[in-house]
Amino acid sequence: MQTKNSCTLEIVKTKESLRKSIQQYRQRRVKIAFVPTMGALHDGHIALIAYARQLADVVVCSIFVNPTQFNDPKDLAKYPRPIEHDIAKLQAAACDVLFQPEVDEMYGPNEQWHLDLGHLDQVLEGMHRPGHFQGVTQVVKKLFDAVQPDIACFGQKDFQQYKVIAYMVERLKLPVTLELCPTVREPDGLAMSSRNVRLTPQGRGHALAIYRTLLQTKADFGKKNLHSLRDEAIAKLKDSAGLRLEYFAIYDRETFTEATGETAGRPSIALAAAWVDGVRLIDNIFL
Repeated sequence: MQTKNSCTLEIVKTKESLRKSIQQYRQRRVKIAFVPTMGALHDGHIALIAYARQLADVVVCSIFVNPTQFNDPKDLAKYPRPIEHDIAKLQAAACDVLFQPEVDEMYGPNEQWHLDLGHLDQVLEGMHRPGHFQGVTQVVKKLFDAVQPDIACFGQKDFQQYKVIAYMVERLKLPVTLELCPTVREPDGLAMSSRNVRLTPQGRGHALAIYRTLLQTKADFGKKNLHSLRDEAIAKLKDSAGLRLEYFAIYDRETFTEATGETAGRPSIALAAAWVDGVRLIDNIFL
């Protein structure tokens, strides 16, 4: 795809302005890639922008802190919103368009949404954050309708979210190709997250137990049975100082159901969620 030399970032705040901008690109018959975010951008987001740039001629990024996917109002209130910092990072990354709507631009009064997600909405993140994936699918569908991308890029760190969106795309027959991009990590291995800024230096050290445990599970995968792998990982995380484990699981990557001896040899993933310094962290690793 073409390389963009200009660092001009077009910022639009309404769906109508976005429609006009996209229409101009469509007239040139270019391929459009989309990276949806909630802002507080870090190098993981910028890696998604760079990945999208390789796949398409035009890259659109959205920044929208979506209220319907927060089941804790305090978490929504605490979510960082450093918009000037974000705009500067997008300009440096040669992003073409930033869609930055307000809540009332995306939602009308008393809107209702429900998409049957089957078991995807009932396990792991779905179980611990009830309603979260309804909010995710609601806003991503709205964003897809607004941007009309050919490609949309998502990070592996939110793998269950990726599976949910892939399910929605297939179920609703949406004309977009999804791309899964590898998790970007800090030099010490901590998965990059907008929430990391809320960790104390000590908390950051405690949080590293999550990735270390995932790495050990990967190293032992195929050498020990699944039951032992889970038990050892859970015991290690429960014994880790400053960390409160929410879940650790080994799943089949394709069906997103718990891996068993019968699914040996199929693509698998280990996933974990834990609390450190009052901050909820998630991570995973392909096995």
